[in-house]
Order: sequence, then structure tokens, then C-alpha cells
Amino acid sequence: MNYSELTLSTRNIVAYDDAVYNTNDVPTAHTSMEMISELNNQAVVAVECASADLSTAIHLFRRALQKADQLAFFAGSLPKMTHLGSTKNQYIYQRQDYDEGMPTFTTPVMIDATSSVSSATATILFNLGYVFVRIGNNEEACNSFFQALQITQGRLNIDRTLSYYNNGGVTIYAILHSIGGVFYRGGRYEEAIKIFNKALVICSSQSQGNVESRLNVAATLNCLGVLHFHLPKAKTKSALVFYEEALAIYQSVLGQGAVTKEVATTLNNIGRVYYIEGNLESAVLFYSKALTMRRQLFGDDHLDVAACLYNAGQTYHQVGQLDKAMELYSKFLVIARKRLGKNHRDVSIMLKCIAQVYHERQEFDEASRFYREALSVGQAALGIYHPEIASCLNKLGNLLYEQGDTEGALSIYQEGLKVERAVLYPNHPNIVVTLTNIGQIYKVRSEYQQALRMYKDAVAIQQQQCNGTANPEIAVTLSAIALIHYQTHSYSKALDVYQEALRIRRDAYGDTNLEVASTLNSLGLVLFKMELNNYALQSFQESLRIRYKLLGRDSHDVAIILYNIGTILMEQGEDDESLAYYKETLRVERASLGKHHKDAITTLEHIGRVYQTRGELHEALECFEEAVELRMTREQPERDHFGIAQTYNDIGNVHLQMGHTFELMEAFANATRQFRMAGQSEEELVITGFNYFGLSKMHPEAAATA
Repeated sequence: MNYSELTLSTRNIVAYDDAVYNTNDVPTAHTSMEMISELNNQAVVAVECASADLSTAIHLFRRALQKADQLAFFAGSLPKMTHLGSTKNQYIYQRQDYDEGMPTFTTPVMIDATSSVSSATATILFNLGYVFVRIGNNEEACNSFFQALQITQGRLNIDRTLSYYNNGGVTIYAILHSIGGVFYRGGRYEEAIKIFNKALVICSSQSQGNVESRLNVAATLNCLGVLHFHLPKAKTKSALVFYEEALAIYQSVLGQGAVTKEVATTLNNIGRVYYIEGNLESAVLFYSKALTMRRQLFGDDHLDVAACLYNAGQTYHQVGQLDKAMELYSKFLVIARKRLGKNHRDVSIMLKCIAQVYHERQEFDEASRFYREALSVGQAALGIYHPEIASCLNKLGNLLYEQGDTEGALSIYQEGLKVERAVLYPNHPNIVVTLTNIGQIYKVRSEYQQALRMYKDAVAIQQQQCNGTANPEIAVTLSAIALIHYQTHSYSKALDVYQEALRIRRDAYGDTNLEVASTLNSLGLVLFKMELNNYALQSFQESLRIRYKLLGRDSHDVAIILYNIGTILMEQGEDDESLAYYKETLRVERASLGKHHKDAITTLEHIGRVYQTRGELHEALECFEEAVELRMTREQPERDHFGIAQTYNDIGNVHLQMGHTFELMEAFANATRQFRMAGQSEEELVITGFNYFGLSKMHPEAAATA
């Protein structure tokens, strides 16, 4: 705001002031205090009127301050504070539309003509700071508040013993709360905590038998809870202690059944702590109490009621009660549109939440409609470049990817990345997420070079974030890079990257960890492809040891390693030991997945082929016949005709080796029929390693039998 414009807009006030108080006259202290109090009180009225003229108020407060300075020779003696700085508020709970209990002093203070000059000056400065808060000028607000604080303390250092100063003007307690509030809005939470702790000392010292002071203690405790909740690493335990102590004071002073704005706010704040800590049952309980109380106080369409609806809806969403979440989200949306307008940031946020519910229900068309509406509203409210816009684009990209629209998803992710790079700091975690999402799409589309470029950009950002420490998130991205090298047969590169991922995970988690076990399994697969079978076997066995220790012997993840070890042993010609591992794989899969699971059936068929290779044809036949029976009786929406056909094909080949002509003809006929039902050609049928029609051409005499 340009203050030359403010002066022009209040020219009539200036003329009135000069006409009443001729500055050529030498005023007495009494008449000067009357001038000061009248100017201040006129400004207070201007602030509090329905159509508040804040420019007029600023002018009047400054006129009053000038006269107080002239009277007490304060002019030029009050220091200006250093630049305050600020942090962008990006979260719904930090908006002033919703009550957290932070703005405890929300009205300017009147002055009596009998006030002392110092008290009047401090009060005017406080009022001026309050107006600067209203117009969003935190730096000027903080300067005014600090000057008021200096005067009220008699120019003593704030760290010395403080008294509850109040002789008709503003109190130290109120000033401290206002300074803390400015720090809070600027994201300077640690500094705000120090200020509120000083306020707590003051009001606590006056609280014996003083109801107002006890309520001030409760308000300050709530503020401290809010600040601990919003720290970059939230101290939820501390926040909960502050909230609970504040609630206990409110209920002690006002009564257990008291229905007040402050009690409702504290209940809502406690609910948020429980939500963050994952205690969702308690969160819902406190949100419900706060919602009931706020409805009693404000009616059904107040923004604080909407805040409770949003919080409770979010909690139900988290526990999977999607219908209840949708009901509460929809109610929030009605209030927000009425109170905030159709094109408001929080309307966009709620549309996105509703879209997420549809998304989780797999109602993709509705999800897409709400995501796109959220995006449109968000762009109207916030512009194209804003973190909320990036978030919405990310959600929409996820939806399109799940629908198989990789082209659409890629376009949306790229748009989101452009927004993120414009509004977030260069190594923000959200940029990493978007880069890896884009990398995943390129990988699915087999555009491996583009995928590698995305993943490597993501790793570079992650390395800047961790500053040399072992960050497991880097290992996740490195594993994605290594997998691409594996899929493109660049096994040496895959080996190097997996080894780096393994080092990071061991540094972060130690040797006995499932992520470490998974990386060892991946390393084993690479080593196997490189024909370094002994090293591959060592890697698999170490992975198996970890999984046995952490998961027991009947986990599907254990079966995967057992199968890989069996394969290595088979390659090395150790058939008996290999077969033992395959059988143990089958036992574990049946224990963990059930005998009808496709993985268990596949392992059974593999065991049959091992028996067939060893010439143990009866055992092989038993495995294949059991497998085809399981496939035929397996419950599924559509029968796996191709898998059944292949198993019949295996049965036919065993009968061929055994010389069972009738049985082999029946098995091959069943296989051919199943191939046709699967939409495949009869040419899929393979007879002891030969294509069916190729065999008939090479051996015409066998064609009739075949």
C-alpha cells in the first residue's frame, strides 16, 4: 500500500484536525492528551465500523503518535526493527478464515484522556500494528509492536522480570501475543514460541484468583500448542500437552459443560494432533465434539463448522469410510462456496478431496470430472503457478496413468513439473515425485533413455537434499535406474547401481532389513544373467537369511528367493538339491497363497518339467495332471485357457515319451481346443520340442498319429 495515496484519501480528516488543533498554539499536557486520545479513539472507530476505512485509521493513529512524540520528546528515539521476512503459507489450516485460537487480541484499544503519555504511545503503536496486520504488512506490524513493547517495559530488556502492565492502555501480554502472531504468520515458529513463553510467564504470575488471567493462560497454552504442531518437524506430543492443559483450565473456570468458541477451537486442535499421530478413533471423537459445539455457537454454515467437517471427513477418508468422508466433504463444499465464493482456493482443495474418493472407488469418470473442476477453480483463485495447482495436476496424472492413458498422464505430469519448478525451491521433494512419475511412464513405454534422464535428475535432487547422508529414498530411485539397465541387458551398469543402492540401505537400516534383502535378490538376478552363478547364489542365500529372520518360513517373499536358489542350483547341475528348493517353494506358496493361486500352480508345473528332464516321467505326469485340475477348478472371472492348454501340452509330451498313444492324442486334442478358446492358433502346440506342423512335414509317417 502506498502511503502517499493514504494521505490523499484522508484530506478531509487532515483539514478537520488542523482546524480543531492549531499547531501554532502551545498545548498543555492535559489538552494534548485529550487530542491524542481523541485521535486514537476516532481511529479505533474507523477500524471497527462495518465498512472499515483502514487508510483513515492509519492516518489518525500516526497523527496521534506524532502529538505523543512531541509531548514526550519520543520523536526519533524508537528504533526500527530489521527486515522481518516471510514464509508463504500454503496450507488450509494456516488461513485466517479458520480459527486455530491464534488471534487472541483482535480489536484495537481505546485511550482515556487521563492516561500517561507512555501508555498512550504504546497503545497507539499497538493499534497501528493491529491495522498493519489487517492489511498484511507484517514488517510494519512487527516494528510497531516491538516499539510498543519497549515503552511498556520502561525500556528494560525483555528477558528481565516482567510485570502485568496495564493502566488503562495496552498490556505487555497483548503486545507479546501480537508479536508472536506476526512471527507465526511469517512461518518463524521457533521465535514465536519464545515470545509466547514470555507471555505465559506474565499471565501465569497474575493467575492466582484472577479469572481473566487464568483464561489468558489457557489461550497462551493453546497458541503454544498450535506452534509446536506447525513446526517443520511437528512436536505433536508437546502440542497435545499444551492443548490438554488449556482445555482443563477452560473447563475449570467456565464449567465442564461450557460451550464457547475457545473450548471448541481447542477440541478441534486436539483432534488434529490425534489425526497426525494416527489415532483416528480419538481424532473423530474430538472433531465430533468440536463440530457439535460450533454448530451450537455459530449455526450450520459457519466457516469454523466447515473446518470441523473437513477435518472429520479427512479422518473418515483415512480409515476407508469413503461414504462418510464424501458426506462431510460435500457439506464443507456447500459452506465454502457460500462463504468464500465459487472460485476459492479451499473450494478447489475440497473438489480435489472429493475426486480422490471417486478415484479410490475406481469411479474414474467422476474422479476425472472433479479433478478437472478442482484444477479450473484453483487456477481461477491462485493463478497457473501455485503448489496447489501442481498437486491437482499430479493427482489427475495418477488417474490417467491408472486408466492406461500414458500419453495423457505424461502431458499432465510435464505440466505439473513446469509449475513445481516455478513455485517450489529447486530441490523440493515434490519435484522428485513428479520426475519419477514421468520416468515410470517412459519406462512403461520402453522409452528407456528418457526414463533414465528423469530418474537421474531425481537422484541429483535427492543427493542435494540429503547432503551426503544415507537417504533410503535415493536407493529407491537408484533401484529404478538399475532395473532399466537390467531390462536393456546392460548388466554391468545394473550391477554398479544396485550395489550403490545396497550400500545406502545398509548404512540407513543395517544388515537385517527387508529393503536390504530385496536389493540382494535384485543383485542375485543380475549376477545370474552375467553367469556369475556362485556370486548370485551367495546373494540369494543372504537375502533368504534376512527374510527367514524377519518374515518366518511361510512368507510368499521367502518363496521367491527359494525359487531363485533352486534355479541357480539347477544351472549348476545339482538336480537333487534344486528339486528340494522347488518343493519347498511350492510348500510355502501353498501355505501363504493357497494351492489354487497361479504362482503355486506355476511352481508345480515347473517341478513337473524338472522331473521330466530327469526322466522321472510318472512323477512329472502327476505334477502336470494335478496342475491342470487346479487350473480348471480355480475360481476366477475368466478361465485361463492359454495356461490350461500349455499344461495339457506338457501332459501330451510326457505320454509321448512313455509311448501312450491314446493318452497323448487326448491330451493334445484338449490342448488344441484350449488354445482355440484362448484365441490362439493350433501352431502354439509343441511336441517334444517341435512345432506340431513342422513335425508333420519332417516326419510324414507320424502325421496320422500326431
